[in-house]
Amino acid sequence: MVTEEPPRIVLVDDLRSFVDGRVAQVARTSAAGMKALERHRGQRLDELWLDHDLGGDDTIWPVVEVLEQAAFEGRPFDIGVVYVHSANPAGAARLMQALRRWDYEVRSAAGSPQVGYLAEAE
Repeated sequence: MVTEEPPRIVLVDDLRSFVDGRVAQVARTSAAGMKALERHRGQRLDELWLDHDLGGDDTIWPVVEVLEQAAFEGRPFDIGVVYVHSANPAGAARLMQALRRWDYEVRSAAGSPQVGYLAEAE
């Protein structure tokens, strides 16, 4: 009997989580997001969910730079879809443009009901 592995999903967001309880690695800062990517280096990452503003002065750009550098070096991360769910329209547009330039599959998920604020803290 073959058992399917659950999808590999990483969510980088300072406050929100998946409201449906799906299994995902959650990173609350850009530094944690970069570590999450490195943990999946050489593996298929089915979904990567990115928020632009990560609290205080932290943004998603350090994570984007890791993705861009890998693609520039000819070793892009194997990611099925990058979902940008930011409430910052200008930041989301720049983020999507940057990743599409490197041939990552990027989709807007702004306002997605899949991510939201949970009552309990993680």
